[in-house]
Amino acid sequence: MINITFPDQTIRQYEAGVTPLEIARGISEGLARNVLAAEVHGEVRDLTRPIKTSASLRLLTWDDPEGKATMWHSSAHLMAEAIEHLFPGAKFGIGPDIENGFYYDIDLGDRVISEDDFARIEQTMLQFARENQHFNRREVSKDEALRFFGAKGDEYKLELIEDLQDGEITFYESGRFTDLCRGPHLPDTSFIRAVKILSVAGAYWRGDIKRKQLTRLYGITFPKKKELDEFLVQLEEARKRDHRRIGKDLELFTFSPQVGQGLPLWLPRGAQLRERLEQFLKKVQKEAGYLPVITPHIGNVELYKLSGHYQKYGQDSFRPISTPIEGEQFMLKPMNCPHHCEIYRYKPRSYRDLPLRLAEFGTVYRYEQSGELHGLTRVRGFTQDDAHIFCTPDQVKEEFIGVMDIVMKIFKALDFKDFITQISLRDKNNREKYIGTEENWERAEQAILEVAKDSGLNTVIEYGEAAFYGPKMDFLVRDALGRKWQLGTIQVDYNLPERFDLEYTGSDNEKHRPVMIHRAPFGSMERFVAVLIEHTAGKFPLWLAPDQVIILPVSEKFEKYALNIFKVLNNSEIRALVDERNEKIGRKIRDAEMNRIPYMLIVGEKEERENTVSVRKQGEGDLGSYAINAFIEKIDNEISEI
Repeated sequence: MINITFPDQTIRQYEAGVTPLEIARGISEGLARNVLAAEVHGEVRDLTRPIKTSASLRLLTWDDPEGKATMWHSSAHLMAEAIEHLFPGAKFGIGPDIENGFYYDIDLGDRVISEDDFARIEQTMLQFARENQHFNRREVSKDEALRFFGAKGDEYKLELIEDLQDGEITFYESGRFTDLCRGPHLPDTSFIRAVKILSVAGAYWRGDIKRKQLTRLYGITFPKKKELDEFLVQLEEARKRDHRRIGKDLELFTFSPQVGQGLPLWLPRGAQLRERLEQFLKKVQKEAGYLPVITPHIGNVELYKLSGHYQKYGQDSFRPISTPIEGEQFMLKPMNCPHHCEIYRYKPRSYRDLPLRLAEFGTVYRYEQSGELHGLTRVRGFTQDDAHIFCTPDQVKEEFIGVMDIVMKIFKALDFKDFITQISLRDKNNREKYIGTEENWERAEQAILEVAKDSGLNTVIEYGEAAFYGPKMDFLVRDALGRKWQLGTIQVDYNLPERFDLEYTGSDNEKHRPVMIHRAPFGSMERFVAVLIEHTAGKFPLWLAPDQVIILPVSEKFEKYALNIFKVLNNSEIRALVDERNEKIGRKIRDAEMNRIPYMLIVGEKEERENTVSVRKQGEGDLGSYAINAFIEKIDNEISEI
């Protein structure tokens, strides 16, 4: 007999070899019909895989992220089966689940999949799903795996198998399709009742631009047609909120092929918006004791070899720049932290100097693959609201809390209410991905865990997601459409101070090593602005809006009065403009709404006579008549609330 511990900590005994599905049936047939996978001792598994030793068990349904992931991974196999049926001879790369659905990378030879093919792929998937095909897991030897995919002529699977060892290779068979896969999967395809192929794109095999470009086909599935319909409505709303579209409409930013892919050009209105975000954070940072610094856009390659960034980011960086001096090379900087380490050590430091908080809006560069570039969310040059705090070990907790306070101020000012904090720790099994000693990692991870526990925030722990030099806390925000974005980050680092031999003299007159805290509340300015645009649909908070007020004279006769109001607002540092076009007032109001200007002031004969303005607010309509000073006071009060 074995002991099974459930999430409520109750323990039941079962015979060794019992499956999670059998346990679910023992609880209720209703649960058994809805469970998709099981988490056994922290590992997500098939429902039909036997449990041989005592373990913790969590039964996963569609309401659990892991349940959705299992269904979408199984759906990727179902889509591959449909593709193999419709395009005989197709070869397959990888097909993972993603946050919303799944994809599969496919080599179709000289054939092409277009949107015209989506409907028949969907229909074929549904046809196969209705056959209630079982997902059968089978352990195979490396020789058998190589023979199977060698006979199919699938060089992509053969390459993946070469990286594996005997004892760690499994096949999954469902219907007419067999795949190299770790799993887990659904018991069968009957759970998949609604299918949508979303898009098609190109993707280089293993992300290597020198390798063949495969067809990447994206899709999503649901257990009910109603849920698919709701998702498609949300998807359409997301298209309306697309930051690339709104950014163009509001003239915030643009891209130029002459400048280069992934290198945004900020237009005047966008630059002003970004500048206001920077000034807001600079004010908060000044109050918190941060000191501004500026570092160059390039650095000697040896600097990044010392920090470890060359080894970790070298493949994703722009190529080194060679100078006329033989052997001398520079790089566009991938991160700001090595530069800040050099600022720290330019002179001796004492414990009385700590904490030292250095802040910079520093632009960094990564050579993202062209197929992965996406508006402002994935670019090759981006500016981080970067700061590095050098402190004593005893100060880590207090400084970490101080950074969290800054993040909370930003979220309040921009109305981000729905968020969780993710604590990213090392991979439990693979320590080779990280630099530094076991002792330093233990200290850093423990510090973050203690702060998270004391904060009372909604927190999740993810193993294997830490930065290569230290654990971190990320702030994951849900926008107005419920989509999750990673924005601010705080990282505790005992390793870079060792690599750069950073020291301070303690109260005992001995040399000690400082701890380094990396933080970026916005993350990158580009990505933050993109998320903000889509969250607000371009209807920015009043304090941030490029234009706060537009004055709409009902005819040419009242333009002089409108211009007088403009001067008064301008003198009160309210960003305003006058619509002097020869258009009817209804058209002017509609255009102001489309341009997402927070306030409209309509002026005509009555307003001029009474020295007032008729006020309309974006999305709310008519607010009535205001004396101009009363309106200015209203604006000032609204802005002062942030």
